[in-house]
Amino acid sequence: MSAQKCERQKCEVYSRVVGYLSPVHRWNKGKQSEFQDRKTFNVLGK
Repeated sequence: MSAQKCERQKCEVYSRVVGYLSPVHRWNKGKQSEFQDRKTFNVLGK
């Protein structure tokens, strides 16, 4: 058995700020820092 070579593909992350989806890399440094501190939650049944 041989391992296949896996290549990484750069992806663009979008998130919501003030009601609009936009690419995170275009946010100012303060909002980018805030994004790193965010916690995500999954709500069952919704």
